[in-house]
Amino acid sequence: MAKRKVCKTCKLFVEGSSCPVCKNSKLTENWKGRIYITSPEESMIAEKINVSVKGEYAIKVH
Repeated sequence: MAKRKVCKTCKLFVEGSSCPVCKNSKLTENWKGRIYITSPEESMIAEKINVSVKGEYAIKVH
């Protein structure tokens, strides 16, 4: 299975060729760890990593 692509700017896992959140097309397959944000408005972690949209995010992007 191929590694999934992650946006280099906001670290969101993406399906297509650009990020639906920040509209950036700089994607990478070189990432480590993942975190799921389900309620960004109530999450202290989402606030800490500056996330306002629910989804799956990489913890570290190279």
